[in-house]
Amino acid sequence: MSPNRVSGARIAVVQFDPKFCQVNENIEKARGLCAGIAPGSVDLVCLSEMVFTGYVFPNADSIKPFLEDPITGPTSIFCSELATHLRCHVVAGYPERLPDDEIEPGVDEWGNSITRVGANSAILFGPSGECVGKYRKTNLFETDTTWAKPGTGFATFRLPPPLNSVSLGICMDINVQRPLDWKSIEGPYEIASHCIAENSNLLILLNAWLESPEDIGEDHAWTTVNFWAHRLRPLWEHREGASTDDLRDTNVIICNRTGNENGKKFCGSSCSFRMNNSSGKPRLTHVMGKDEEGISLCDTDVVQHVFL
Repeated sequence: MSPNRVSGARIAVVQFDPKFCQVNENIEKARGLCAGIAPGSVDLVCLSEMVFTGYVFPNADSIKPFLEDPITGPTSIFCSELATHLRCHVVAGYPERLPDDEIEPGVDEWGNSITRVGANSAILFGPSGECVGKYRKTNLFETDTTWAKPGTGFATFRLPPPLNSVSLGICMDINVQRPLDWKSIEGPYEIASHCIAENSNLLILLNAWLESPEDIGEDHAWTTVNFWAHRLRPLWEHREGASTDDLRDTNVIICNRTGNENGKKFCGSSCSFRMNNSSGKPRLTHVMGKDEEGISLCDTDVVQHVFL
């Protein structure tokens, strides 16, 4: 067994089609999807990036009414209540309202002057309903740059077994940081390197990832799943001459959304990987369909098939 192996973490991934700006309706839908999870049966529930508000906001003015305060906002209240009910950890993405002293001018992807009024954030609650962690997306997508302030780096949380050392990122955090090309499968591999430096057992990515043209008409977004795996290459690439102390298992959970929003289609395909740097290839343990809505239950001790 590798020294940083996660033993038997049970993770529920929630994938669905949130309707734009319909926060209460989306919360009720997520509550219904999670109703079948028995208390005590999972260790972590994951919900995607900006899961209850939707994602494709064109500017700061459009998102302002939907910005949430951490702890007291609707996403936090939902996560706290669910964590208490299920006696587990719950993590979800939401658009965070910045305090007045953090609001600042900026420039969007196209060079236009904007005001940064929020952050594309995630929040983590524990089994007693308490907040145990917060994170702000570091590598912003073009849509984020119209309103969001970037985070200052990736986050890792030390949680009780069987979760242990958990790193957290949001969507484009898996990519190279600008000015490098987002579509590159080459290095640098920032978030994978962070996981290695932090000795992470588990990497959670909360996504609102768009469909690739190559995957149109397919039931699963295989082009995207393959890209995600390649962007995490240091977690599974075999290194000649590595000592047994260097061998490691890292479980990866990617929680994406599905559906259409303001002319954009999301690719679903939430999935889990077991990555071991002695194997030379990532192992895909589960993947959902592009348009599938529901709960995917992942056990980090179970490997179903090999992803080549």
